[in-house]
Amino acid sequence: MSGRTAQRTKERSESMKQYLNAVDVAGIMECSVNHAYKVIRGLNDELKAQGYITRSGRIPAKYFYERAGLGDLQEAHNES
Repeated sequence: MSGRTAQRTKERSESMKQYLNAVDVAGIMECSVNHAYKVIRGLNDELKAQGYITRSGRIPAKYFYERAGLGDLQEAHNES
């Protein structure tokens, strides 16, 4: 794979992340990473209560955008 192709693949995979980490959430919410971890923990608790499997320190991007009321932002982000 050429350098240019690898870069495009990396950019595409970053823009279509299935899971967001605390740094991603902090950037989107314009808050501290510490607060982002609290948000993720709370959302993961909601998912666990619904019977879903969760990953500590990560949140499914689709669920985060839905709960944050940013569904339109996610669609715009994935299209670019």
